[in-house]
Amino acid sequence: MDFESNIKEDLHKYLVSQTRIDEHLPECPDLEEWWPTVARAYLPDGLREFKDYPVTSLGWIMFVGMALAKYWDVDWEKFSKEGGAVVYASLRDARGFDNLDDYVLQDVLGVDEKEGEEIMKVVAECAQRTYAAIMKSGLEPGTQEAMKLYVAALHQLYLMGIGMELNALGYHMTQLQ
Repeated sequence: MDFESNIKEDLHKYLVSQTRIDEHLPECPDLEEWWPTVARAYLPDGLREFKDYPVTSLGWIMFVGMALAKYWDVDWEKFSKEGGAVVYASLRDARGFDNLDDYVLQDVLGVDEKEGEEIMKVVAECAQRTYAAIMKSGLEPGTQEAMKLYVAALHQLYLMGIGMELNALGYHMTQLQ
């Protein structure tokens, strides 16, 4: 299995154990298609933070995924016209990159303090697991291979953020009888 598949499997198992995602992952092709533009917009911020704050660098993309899932549910017609890079920039710029988590939790998702703390713990665990996997890879920092690994990790964290919010919104993938 490749690195990205391993990350996906690990995060999925963890999130199922926390009842944040169903056994069958939700699918949202609209937001999956946005990944390349979201990634290009996120990378300068994420890379800048990675050296000193790797868990934040990895975790914040989950909040982006959650916010985009909420926007998809609320008014995709409106947000789809703006594009992933523009929507990411508006999330980041609302309170700055450092406070992106608080902005998403409070202003986009509208969760209470207790639920916000629980989501933060789950995101931190996902980011920490992913960071550990990156470090175990043994790749030399700053190489093309290390960058590919980082982007693959961000991709899975983004998708898991989408999945968490879709689950919270009541989208459950169950087999029809």
